[in-house]
Amino acid sequence: MKKRTYTEAHARSGLSEKLPAIECFENQFPGYEISIEIPEFTSICPRTGLPDFGKITIVYTPARLCLELKSLKEYLLAYRNLGIFNENAVNRILKDVVGAARPVRARVRGEFNPRGGISLVAEARHPRR
Repeated sequence: MKKRTYTEAHARSGLSEKLPAIECFENQFPGYEISIEIPEFTSICPRTGLPDFGKITIVYTPARLCLELKSLKEYLLAYRNLGIFNENAVNRILKDVVGAARPVRARVRGEFNPRGGISLVAEARHPRR
């Protein structure tokens, strides 16, 4: 039986690739929450090359800036051809959202479709605990 090996390259795949910028606009109101749902998120498993499908939900409390949705869509569409593990995709999206908008708090949740009878849910929060 052939042993499967996951390499450092698999683990880090997709974490440093250049993606489209997420643009923002000035927030006009304090103290509210925004929820954005992306029901057709896709990426590529870096180990198998097979597509992964899932739903991404971004919930954040804006400070000075709000995420501009067209640029966010272009950013997320870039994952379609990106080899990245699901857990890393959720954490990278959070990092990039926080880097762009500097929200008071944010949460990214990825609910990925089953593969081989196993489904995955990953959630990352800002600030980190």
